[in-house]
Amino acid sequence: MSKIDIHKHEVKGKNLLLSILLNLLITIAQVIGGIISGSLALISDALHNFSDVLSLVFSFIAHKLSRRKASINNTFGYKRAELIAAFINAITLIVVALFIIYEASIRLFHPEPIQSTLVIWLAVLGIVVNGGSVLLLKKDSEHNLNMKSAYLHLLTDMMASVAVLVGGLLMKFYSWFWVDSIMTLLIALYLIYVSYDLIKSATKMLMLFTPDYIDIKELVREVHKIPGVNKLHHIHIWHLNDEELHLEAHLDCADDIKMSEFNLLLEKIEIVLFEQFHINHINIQPEFNKEDPKDFIVQD
Repeated sequence: MSKIDIHKHEVKGKNLLLSILLNLLITIAQVIGGIISGSLALISDALHNFSDVLSLVFSFIAHKLSRRKASINNTFGYKRAELIAAFINAITLIVVALFIIYEASIRLFHPEPIQSTLVIWLAVLGIVVNGGSVLLLKKDSEHNLNMKSAYLHLLTDMMASVAVLVGGLLMKFYSWFWVDSIMTLLIALYLIYVSYDLIKSATKMLMLFTPDYIDIKELVREVHKIPGVNKLHHIHIWHLNDEELHLEAHLDCADDIKMSEFNLLLEKIEIVLFEQFHINHINIQPEFNKEDPKDFIVQD
């Protein structure tokens, strides 16, 4: 298997660890404040924060595992651990959201007086803490699906705290206690919305689907332009993780060439696949007049 070296963004696990500690702090404060004030929105936000602490811990463990070296028994190492973490984190977001919707629906028809001042101050604290965590992970989230799942957890936490703050102000100045339930429902619906894309992306990678931005027919046309290539077929393209995009295929050569000549041909193919399709792991089986299926996609 040929691998092309590329500059990789270094994901920093220490930022994730700091976010875990900050979220644990705000979760404890919100649970206590929610019980004292009677705010369901604050308690739901605390529940969401606690689920985030667990998810962030899971993301942190997956991040550490993904850095382990490959071995005889684990030839890819644990590089897909972060995909699993991203998928599970997205699922937990939806589960928490459904629970919050259930609780908010009950409270909506039975609103209760709430100590809005405490709700306001804790919401402000949540905005500051989660906002800081979001900034810590923003850059990493652009390069890593696992970090993106953690980032989305924290971003929704911050949005939830903003919603709780708005609700707290409306309760304080207008005594609209039903707003607490409405804000809770909005938080839950937003959680479901942001989770969908993450689940879809993680699922596609785990199922080894061809990335959406790659047109296999176009890829084949470009490879076929290279002198010495007869037909590229039996193609598989998949993400191992966010950083590594793999291709394996059979290559029917135009001539019965020596291995040294095939190496030169392979180098040209690697350049095309990397520069035009960002594929950096390539495994091609050379053939000449071999009797086998020549379709682009072959059912193994």
